[in-house]
Amino acid sequence: MIYDYENKTIQVKIVYYGPAMSGKTTSIKYLFSYFNKENELNSIDSTIGRTLFFDFGVLNFKGCDWSLKFLIYSATGQDFYASTRPATLNGVDGIIFVVDSRLDCLQHNLRSWNELKTMFGFEIYKIPIVISMNKFDINNSLKMDEFDFLKIIEYHQFNNIYINKTIALEGKGILDSFNNLINFIFPQLIIKTNVTN
Repeated sequence: MIYDYENKTIQVKIVYYGPAMSGKTTSIKYLFSYFNKENELNSIDSTIGRTLFFDFGVLNFKGCDWSLKFLIYSATGQDFYASTRPATLNGVDGIIFVVDSRLDCLQHNLRSWNELKTMFGFEIYKIPIVISMNKFDINNSLKMDEFDFLKIIEYHQFNNIYINKTIALEGKGILDSFNNLINFIFPQLIIKTNVTN
């Protein structure tokens, strides 16, 4: 978190993290669309629409005295670009971990989660994290149980962690993930839908 006392601005860095094709970019696109800022989101995609390095955009919120500037990134899930992920996470203030809820993706989710834990070590337990169980509209018999996933990742060890279900393609739960992460970072803050340029 960076405080700019001259311009009375607080800069916060949020990273969407998770395995490839879990819905990170789709989640961010919906978030920016919700705030009518879709033209301010930058993505470097491959020819088949996969994120090569990261998505990046800025959301500004004006307060009475101070303004908030949220720098929003996604870390690529593709293993070929794994070397870019530590740089994307550098200086992060909060993480939205996007889980692909399909049962056959459990190992991909856990590999990505364990990579995240390895990069931060014991500091991971202090970072505000929202776990977004995405693609929760799939058939019940083919999806992961969120409580089983929580037990596997030892949920109780974290200071600030929240889990919710999302359907990124429809925007369901995306704003809830964002708001809950902001509430961890700024417990007294209420984000309204009007944003500044």
